[in-house]
Amino acid sequence: MAHTLLLITKSPHDRQGKEALTTATTLLDSGERVSVFFYSDGAYTANRLAWQSADVPDVARLWVALAERYHLDLPVCVSTALARGISDADNASRHGLDSENILPPFRLVGLSELALHIDDDTQLVQF
Repeated sequence: MAHTLLLITKSPHDRQGKEALTTATTLLDSGERVSVFFYSDGAYTANRLAWQSADVPDVARLWVALAERYHLDLPVCVSTALARGISDADNASRHGLDSENILPPFRLVGLSELALHIDDDTQLVQF
């Protein structure tokens, strides 16, 4: 079954980072099968400690709402997240970090998970 994989490599503050959310919403609303993967600066989206002023859309929280609405998985590349100061409890303990700061339901995964989403029927769109 064909599906669209959105590879999000831009920060949630970047125009393309926001565009990824709009694209995901449009595709899911139209009944398309969608998966996402946050990589590189896209990992910043998963930081629960990032604060956003009221006059700017909170892209991270909008992803959370979309995930809840459509049961969408929000995997984030563990190595790029850790390099940007974003960690879950397991990695914080493993690497001697003070605490975790990942925003549920985002979860840290290896790159192999990205590969599992790609097959002959996958349309890859990078933001």
